[in-house]
Amino acid sequence: MASDPYPRLDPHQSRTRPPSDWEMALADTIEAAFARGAHELDALIAALNASRVRPPRGGDWTAATFTAVMHDLGE
Repeated sequence: MASDPYPRLDPHQSRTRPPSDWEMALADTIEAAFARGAHELDALIAALNASRVRPPRGGDWTAATFTAVMHDLGE
């Protein structure tokens, strides 16, 4: 069998560990918000605040906390 000359995309190639339960809940909530049409940041923040998923330090989600969390998770 010939080897594939084109590398395949590995969606987990940058992971250094499995996602935590909180990270999975956040991802599920974001995915559900997108599915309901929340494509703008304000709508996404409203969907997060309506969920049980809180920011790491608690409180409500804001554009700043969401952006900071996405930055931290992307490192």
